[in-house]
Formats: sequence, C-alpha cells, structure tokens
Amino acid sequence: MAEVLLTHADRTPDALAFGFLIDGEHEGPRLSYAALDREARAVAAALRDVAGPGDRALLVYAPGLAFVSAFFGCQYAGVVPVPVYPPRPGQLAQGWQVLRHIATDCTPRVVLTDRVVAPFLPTTGAVPALAGVPLIVTDRLDPVSAGQGRPAPATGGDDLALLQYTSGSTADPKGVMVTHRNLLHNLAILHTAFDSPPHESGVCWLPPYHDMGLIGGLLQTVYRGAACWVMSPVALLQDPIRWLRALSRYKALASGGPNFAFDMCVQRTTPQQRAGLDLSHWTVAAIGAEPVDPRVLDRFTTTFAPAGFRPETFYPCYGLAESTVFVTGGARTARPVVRYWDAAELERGRPVPAAPADPNARAIVGCGRAWIGQEVRIVAPETRVPVADGAVGEIWVAGPSVARGYWNRPTETAETFGGRLAGAGSGPYLRTGDLGFVSEGELFVTGRIKELIVVRGRNYYPHDIEATVQAAHPDFRPGCGAAFEVTRDGQARVVVVQEVDRRCRAADAAALIGDIRQAVAEQHGLQVYDAVLLEYGSIPKTSSGKVRRARCRTDYENGELRAWKSRPV
Repeated sequence: MAEVLLTHADRTPDALAFGFLIDGEHEGPRLSYAALDREARAVAAALRDVAGPGDRALLVYAPGLAFVSAFFGCQYAGVVPVPVYPPRPGQLAQGWQVLRHIATDCTPRVVLTDRVVAPFLPTTGAVPALAGVPLIVTDRLDPVSAGQGRPAPATGGDDLALLQYTSGSTADPKGVMVTHRNLLHNLAILHTAFDSPPHESGVCWLPPYHDMGLIGGLLQTVYRGAACWVMSPVALLQDPIRWLRALSRYKALASGGPNFAFDMCVQRTTPQQRAGLDLSHWTVAAIGAEPVDPRVLDRFTTTFAPAGFRPETFYPCYGLAESTVFVTGGARTARPVVRYWDAAELERGRPVPAAPADPNARAIVGCGRAWIGQEVRIVAPETRVPVADGAVGEIWVAGPSVARGYWNRPTETAETFGGRLAGAGSGPYLRTGDLGFVSEGELFVTGRIKELIVVRGRNYYPHDIEATVQAAHPDFRPGCGAAFEVTRDGQARVVVVQEVDRRCRAADAAALIGDIRQAVAEQHGLQVYDAVLLEYGSIPKTSSGKVRRARCRTDYENGELRAWKSRPV
C-alpha cells in the first residue's frame, strides 16, 4: 500500500483523497494525495525512533483523517498497524477492557493516537501491557523534509500489512494476520467486482477499526486513486439523512453498510427530507456484514426510487476478516438475486425451491460468486466431506486473500485456517463457521454454526426469528434483538430478547410479548419459551454494530439484562 500511495502522490498530488464531514454535514479537514503522503512520512519518521519493521503499533483514534495518515505512516515504516476502537468517554471501563485484551495479545511497541483521544487513554495500571510503551500524538507532529519518512523498500508480500481484530460477536476478538499479498489481492477483487471508474468519489461512515470500513472504504479509495468523504458512525446513528445528503451532494458512486443502516434510512427520514435528494449517481451500495434481508432491499428501493435510487445499485456480498474482507459478490450491473425456498426443507438442511406466493416460502438473497483465484466449497463440518450440490453446509474458502492465521494462536489457526477435505486431504481451506449453500453458482448464506438453534432435529436461524419479531410491532427496534437456544429440563428452548423504542408508550408489556409469541409461532412453528423486552440501547453489540448473541444468552442466564419498563400512555 505504501507504493500505491506514493504513485498517486507523484502523479496526482493535488487530487482530493479524503475529506471529513465533522458532524456528518459540514466540511472539515481535507487531505490531497500529496498531503496524505507528507503526513504519512511524518508519522513514519517518528515511528522509526521507537519501533522497527514488524513491530506492532496500536492505532487509537477518534473519527477523522488522522487515522488514515497514521495507518499509511505505519506502511511507510514497515510497522504493523493494529486499529482499535477508541474508548468512549461515557464508557471508559468497557473500552479499556477491549483495549486491554488487544494490547495484551499483540504486545505493541508504540501507541499512535490523536489529541482528542489521548486524554482518555487508560493508565498502565488499567492496561499493564502498555507499561513503558511510548505514546505518539500524530496530529501534533511537525512536518518533515522531502526525503524523510520515505517507505522502506524491504517490505515483502508475505510481511504483515495489518493485524485486524475480529468483531468478537461469537468469541473474544482475535488478531487476523493480513499480509501485503492478502491485502492487495483483495483490493484487486473489490476493484474488479465493483467495476468502478478509477477517480470517482465515495462516502464512508463505517468505522475504520474493522474490515468493511478500513479496506472496503478507506484503502479501496487509495487503491483506485479516488476521493472519499468520511463521517463518524455516530453522525449516521444520530440522523441517517446525513449519509444520504452526503451521497447526493458529492454525487458519490460508492457507499455501503449492513442491513440496519439502510433500514434506518427508511424509518427515520421524512418525505420532505427525501424530496431534496439525488441518488441517481449511486452505482454500488454494498450490503453485507450480516445475512442480507430481502425486505430491507425492497423497503429501501421503494422509498428512495423517487430520489433516483435503482434496485441494481444494491450489491449484496459476503466476506469476513479471515479472508481480508471480500469473498463473494455478483455482477455490479445486475439486480440482487432473491430466491424462495421451502422453509421446512431448509430447516432440514435441504433447500427446495418454492413459489414466492407460498406462505411457507423463505426468501434468501444471493451473495454472488468467488472472484479472481478464490475458491468456495460447501462442506459437512463434522465429516469434512463436500455436500451435494444445493445442500447446506459450512462455507470453506481458499485463495490468495485468505489470511495467514490468528496472531499468537497456533491451535485456533490450525483449526480455522487448516481445513482439509476428507479422503484426498486437499486444502488448506479457511473454515468460516458460516452456513450456506450454492445454487446455480450463487452463494446463499444462511447463518452461523455457533448460533444455530436446533429444536426437535430442525435448524432455525436466529436472524430469521429476529426479523419476524421486529416486524411484529412498530416499536420493536430493527437490528436490536436476539434469538438463542437454552436448555431446560433436557430440552432445547427458544428465547427472544428485543429492544423497545424509547418513544414507545404502550402500557401493556404482556401484550407486546404476546405479539412476539404469536408471530414466531405463525412464521416458524416454534413456541417461544421466554421473551424479554429490553431498554433502548441496552442489547450487547460489538464495536462494528453486530448483536452479540452469545453475550445476550449469558446475560439472560445470569439475570443481567436491562428489562424494559412500560411508560404511561
């Protein structure tokens, strides 16, 4: 990536690389490619005083452009960047816990931060792994001369480009070792799959501390020599119209996110706000990070069609940090593939096509195919035997984008990255832990193995039950519920927890729970053992916004969930 940035800084020095929208609307700092190169060289020069090639640097930054300069400064110095979510002033203890885990695991040689975050960083007593580790506040560095901080030529394709910690939705975060070869291969895939002009603009609200925002947003921008307007995730969460206004104002071609971001735009924007939008330039709306909900696609397309949004703009894709970020996606100019399957047969692991009008049909959005040297196999996880065409199994991946493994975890690396097929023993494959099937060359993702709910021998996917619950009442918050399995009297039971909107004034919690039970029974033929309504904002989530179902189950068993209390009507 160092050479990529240098090329653009030499060829188009004055071209805009990044701009920051301070509150999601008003323009703040900008970085041309020449300015990004200068700031990266200043960081690299400072790093070389305290760290050497291969050492880790913890990157702890507030939303803004200083993170980008620090990341490329690490690339110039041959130091491995380790992005982490900054501690939130109101939740310092929780932020320190994650920081302590990552710092203890990766043993950084230096911490890079900005003047906003520096006062909130924990003492070495709270994070012993940082004792004696120097701190560099990079947005206070002085400019360097033209020759200082230039990239070290010794960096090789198999050297680490970054240590990317997983979101921790099903377990503690693990450091994924992404090499320069992995990163450049995946960026080439994204560039080819998205088929975007080289110098178009984009908008990114996704946090740069995780793969989708960092690689799909920031690094893909530099790879293409394009421009990107960046905003804080908080800006979108506070008012999603900000994201759409930025897309409209800058005639952006590329931007994306998980289901919940698109659904927020539908639910929390007014007709008056939408009337001022022009989304006709938007050509790639990547949607992923969780199974894509076809209802979200329909709602968003219908709502924003008057603003010029086209159904083929949606780009459903599948990926994970262990394969850098991107694994599969479709043709950019094609509409999303939505197919219908018999729900009962799907629960048995045998997808059978169904008519869309069939009340027992379940719609699943396809996630395309593998690109450029990547391979996807569907395998029975217990026997390691490839399943028959069209059957559900674990998704296994091989190819140049598959990372080297987990940092300092040889056993888990062997288990996850060393999958081999029974018999011939071909491999190694990345065992993703995700379930899915391939039909007519299209990958359909159905859920996570660890989160699968099995009742009376039938498989139920949590996100299906959660979607049913959230459609049962307008005050149930989308993307803020969890369904999971518990054992009672030796039997598997289903528990649902669901956040209630803060504006809800329903007086009867029992009636809301009754809505949940009825909807799940009608749609899935399941009896809900228990349903708990939660206070607004209380469901456990990862720093990338994924619901932590395992943590929800633990909190439920320990009686630690924050139950919603009805308000007077």
